[in-house]
Amino acid sequence: MTLFQNFGITQDLVIILAIDLTIAIILLTFMRYLQGWSIKVDSRVELSERDNFAFGISTAGAIAGLGIVLTGAITGEAAHSYLVEAIGMTAYGLFGLVLIKLGRYLHDKIALNEFNKNELILKGNISVAIVDASAAIATAIIIRSVLLWAEDLTFNTFIAIFSAFAISQLMLVLLTRFREFRYAKRNQNASMQTALVQEHKAVAIRHSGYMLAMALSFNAASHFIIYNPEAYLANLVGWLTFSIIMLVALTVLIKIVKKVVLANINLAQEVEQQNNIGVATVELALSVAIALILTSLMA
Repeated sequence: MTLFQNFGITQDLVIILAIDLTIAIILLTFMRYLQGWSIKVDSRVELSERDNFAFGISTAGAIAGLGIVLTGAITGEAAHSYLVEAIGMTAYGLFGLVLIKLGRYLHDKIALNEFNKNELILKGNISVAIVDASAAIATAIIIRSVLLWAEDLTFNTFIAIFSAFAISQLMLVLLTRFREFRYAKRNQNASMQTALVQEHKAVAIRHSGYMLAMALSFNAASHFIIYNPEAYLANLVGWLTFSIIMLVALTVLIKIVKKVVLANINLAQEVEQQNNIGVATVELALSVAIALILTSLMA
């Protein structure tokens, strides 16, 4: 028995890890190029010649998102054969990639429907890129939680995953509309989306925090829903119910915590009027921290 075997590292496990890592690298590389192909530009030119920081941020969000999804596909349990492992990893990875792209498309067309995201990113709009990257990561966190919630690899599994994904996109739209309502109420009916177009980075950072927190709270909801691949309606109703509950709870908790931690600071004035990136970043950190704590408590 070798030293590696003493730690449970067998030849089969090493081969499985090599298969998973190889597929992951291929998918991550594909995502990088897909970012350019999808908007008909050369990603190399945008990143290294034009030095388009916004395109880089957007691409980083997509790649990070796919990496997060792949961690949900890797369960730590070896498949019955190398071929099954490769097929499973590839299927989950490609399905996750498609859902990330679909989520970004829906976010662009429904949630942030007042401007052309791709045009602004190609023009170097950092604020829009930050929100775009955060939306991709938030979607990926949700997909990962659903992959871990599902227990096998069948057609019904993908239906269950897509059902939860659809509910998550609805929650992101509702969250965005609520944040827009709050922004307009404090700024004489001004549009939050217009602020993003005008490169209001503080607003973008704060909104990103809310999206990431919502995604993490969606993960907490998965602990209350029993996986049944054939109960299509029950899955939809379950995800919708618990997602709304978690979103409301998260919103209330974040509001309370920010009033305590950031006492004596006019957050609306600092972020929305003075474009204070520092305060916005603290708000993002608090939103994510509360979501992480809430998720841990629910696990």
